[in-house]
Amino acid sequence: MRRNAVRSMIIGHAIGDALGVPVEFKSRSELQYHPVTDMIGHGTHDMPPGTWSDDTSMTLCLLESIGRLGRIDTNDIMQNFVRWFRNGEFTATGRVFDVGVSTSQAIRRYMHGTQAEDCGGHHAEDNGNGALMRIAPLALYLAHENHTRLLASDIAIVGKVAGLTHAHIRNQIACSIYIAIALNLLAGEGIGSAIGNAMELVHRLYDGQRYRQELSLFRRLDSIVSFRQLSPDAIKSTGYVVDTLEAAIYCLVTTSSYTECVLHAVNLGDDTDTVAAVAGGLAGLVYSLHDIPQKWRQGLMRYDYIDGLCQYFIEGL
Repeated sequence: MRRNAVRSMIIGHAIGDALGVPVEFKSRSELQYHPVTDMIGHGTHDMPPGTWSDDTSMTLCLLESIGRLGRIDTNDIMQNFVRWFRNGEFTATGRVFDVGVSTSQAIRRYMHGTQAEDCGGHHAEDNGNGALMRIAPLALYLAHENHTRLLASDIAIVGKVAGLTHAHIRNQIACSIYIAIALNLLAGEGIGSAIGNAMELVHRLYDGQRYRQELSLFRRLDSIVSFRQLSPDAIKSTGYVVDTLEAAIYCLVTTSSYTECVLHAVNLGDDTDTVAAVAGGLAGLVYSLHDIPQKWRQGLMRYDYIDGLCQYFIEGL
């Protein structure tokens, strides 16, 4: 695994997050009149420019755990989540804000003695994007393990890591699609091919009547040509995991640079930070760290800390 690929994905994710934080929950119509064009501050959460949210904090929790242990340990990952949730570790400013309901409930279950892999919500209403927003390091770990594509044996790992907070099969499928796309991009495939091949693979891995209805919820991604041609009005950018995944991929396939991709994601409105973070991680892989504006990298809070964790991850593996 090349260090630049890790940095491109993780820093690309964090900058997308930071761009979206000040306008989270703003409507698309509001942002059409006053679009985000640069890294700003304050706004929704009244945080300084360059502040990232729980999306990046929880991503760093996973990145640090894998880097320190060189493997996946769900109990250790949950302990990192507790350090973040309770003590403000892994944050931009020492302050925890904007924690999702399902995520906070899962962490509290763990703090009260529930086993790590039993903490995530299993119900249909537990299908927010709180697992998808932090799953990027798992793709990097699998790539390091020489998984050039998502394997059947990886599905259980995805389920365990996603299920720490979001254990419904829909979240597992969404995270599997994201990881499959990332692995294809890391293997050198183009955007369209990476997405198309990922969808075919996920359909095979989740084959059977049991998953047919759940897979149908992602059917618009089966034809990336048709999906790319959709109007932005047909794309929802809510915190629902299917909407977030679709919106992030839509921004990736309808733009031609990292900057265009993440700004498009932010200006879709609603769950701006998470959509831009998910899109930004993939865009970082497509366009590399050098395509991310230097002023955004310099403006990202605790850039050296994030960059150091990327190096720690590489050395740990």
